[in-house]
Amino acid sequence: MSEKHQVKTLDKVVVRFSGDSGDGMQLAGNIFTNVSAALGCTVSTFPDYPAEIRAPQGSLSGVSGFQVSVGVGVHTPGDSCDVLVAMNPAALKQNIRFLRRGGTVIVDIDSFRPADLRKAQFATDDAFAELGIDENCLLQVPVTQMTRDALADSGLDNKSMLKCRNIFALGLVCWLFDRPLEEAVAHLGSKFAKKPAIFEANKRVLQAGFDYGHNVHASVPTYRIESEVPRPGIYTDINGNTATAWGLIMASEKSGLPLFLGSYPITPATDILHELAKRKDLGVKAVQMEDEIAGVCAAIGASFAGNLAVTSTSGPGLALKSEAIGLAVIAELPLVVIDVQRGGPSTGLPTKTEQTDLMQALYGRNGESPVAVVAPATPTDCFDMAFEACRIAVEHMTPVILLSDAFIGNGASAWRVPEADEYPAITPPRVPEAMKAEGTWQPYSRDPETLVRYWATPGTPGLAHRIGGLEKDCKCGAISTDPANHERMVETRREKIARIARDIPALEVMCDTDADTLLVGWGGTCGHLHSAADELCAAGVPTAFAHFRYINPLPANTAEVLRRYKRVIVAELNSGMMADWLQCHFPDINIRRINKVQGQPFLVGELVEGVKNIVNE
Repeated sequence: MSEKHQVKTLDKVVVRFSGDSGDGMQLAGNIFTNVSAALGCTVSTFPDYPAEIRAPQGSLSGVSGFQVSVGVGVHTPGDSCDVLVAMNPAALKQNIRFLRRGGTVIVDIDSFRPADLRKAQFATDDAFAELGIDENCLLQVPVTQMTRDALADSGLDNKSMLKCRNIFALGLVCWLFDRPLEEAVAHLGSKFAKKPAIFEANKRVLQAGFDYGHNVHASVPTYRIESEVPRPGIYTDINGNTATAWGLIMASEKSGLPLFLGSYPITPATDILHELAKRKDLGVKAVQMEDEIAGVCAAIGASFAGNLAVTSTSGPGLALKSEAIGLAVIAELPLVVIDVQRGGPSTGLPTKTEQTDLMQALYGRNGESPVAVVAPATPTDCFDMAFEACRIAVEHMTPVILLSDAFIGNGASAWRVPEADEYPAITPPRVPEAMKAEGTWQPYSRDPETLVRYWATPGTPGLAHRIGGLEKDCKCGAISTDPANHERMVETRREKIARIARDIPALEVMCDTDADTLLVGWGGTCGHLHSAADELCAAGVPTAFAHFRYINPLPANTAEVLRRYKRVIVAELNSGMMADWLQCHFPDINIRRINKVQGQPFLVGELVEGVKNIVNE
């Protein structure tokens, strides 16, 4: 080991795996993330799926990427990577822009034949010179051939052997970052538990990749990554969609209500359906419906019957569900609608991330149909906000839209598995016993403080009632066309949502709270904005940071917070929807904007530059 050149100790390191969509980059990245999380590192991931799922092999449009930042104080997957793994020329060409100056490039040199270079639209036969890559930072590894060599006596066919190349690259990266292989082997064992021959092959190739780095003492820096001292408990890495599903299960347990999911598969929300479908052992009823409308209508029926009812979708599905959500509004039934946002209108960019469904969530129903809207900030926060969405829906008898997004839905972070007693009980607003005894209950009887309609489930003696989509009398629930009654019900439903503000946390200000500038965000941009505010403060541009997880209603102290600052800058992955929402509530405040609509998350550098430009005007 004395020959091993330079070992760099860093607080955080970023590595990006890239290759064809079928090359297993997501698996390699996920295993590396798990291994790092197990060593006490904080992690943040960005799975970057190709826009064309079935693009030709080796083409620029079919490149899949997985970027992960590991270390101490990690908030984002990083603007640029320290190490780029490229399994073919197309992956290198598409991802070289993410490599920081002086970073390390690892390539499978066996995939850089002239035909491969032409597929990737290189003009010459020297891809590295064409891209201006410093040879001192380049590690050319015969990954394909060494994978074949490692499996020569395995009995596998050539196609099966080549599917293991990603794990060879993973082994090399584990050596580069001083990651032990035991945890990686355990994850491979779990992944291929029903395919022992494939497990053994990948285990062998993993070791071969690690040994290659160890034996050649490659002429690139290796890294030692700092770890944090974690709070005692059981840790795992978890992506946002899985965390959302588990948060729903926790809410079911704490409310005593059976969990029902009516859903139709749609990218990038499908994994929520898949995860809940596995949990029959916990009493979960997950039903894949024939379309989006059937999914939400089944959930509304389940809610009427007394279940904790959920439907999951993405933006196009939310549009289809809008009429049914209006039914849940007028019936005043608890319903959680999960929207894992994706890029673009219509079917748009299914594999890309944006925050462009906010106005649809706030206003996307006919008539006056207010609903509560909340948004998780990180992959692990999806657990908490899924729980909160359920709590608000049940305790306030309203639909709640949970606005996740593809970045945090697919992205992962290290997560401490909580204890059940760390979360409050969820109390359904049952009809008071006194009302039952006195016979004074009516379908739209309400709690006078919260205006919440009492929940009477079918089959309860003495609580028979009618329900439906036509306007109801404010007491008895009979159909009413009286103008004054209609206006009263509209105002009551609006005020009921407004009073939820009494039941949610205050807006918190972070970083330099005494600054003149406040950077504001919502949802999955949290890590990037927090990092940008930290960098601005370090660069002598004092910046405070506030992040909204509760959007309708806004936290009760929102006005007080915003009016405290000379400049309020809202940064979001759309054309200014949250800025418009805040501006309409607080017209006296001059809201400035930083916007990006590219199907990609912010870069911290973009935010830093944007804030500086506004401050220096």
